[in-house]
Amino acid sequence: MYGKKGAPIYVKIDEYKDIIDIIALMRKKINEAKKTIERINVLKNEEDAELESWHQGLVDIERKVDFIDKTLFEPEGM
Repeated sequence: MYGKKGAPIYVKIDEYKDIIDIIALMRKKINEAKKTIERINVLKNEEDAELESWHQGLVDIERKVDFIDKTLFEPEGM
């Protein structure tokens, strides 16, 4: 490894191995975080689809109630 101005940096082997282990652990945690975010996104999409279904159900019920209301309370000749 080289530091500023191309000067070599000396690191003890055991410290180097510790650094490699830390980097490996960091990569593992990053991958776990990515998987967690992906799962959250899937759950969010499922939730959005369910909410849209509920909304459409309410719109359908509202339309039917409006039809019944108009049918029952509007005079036939008009």
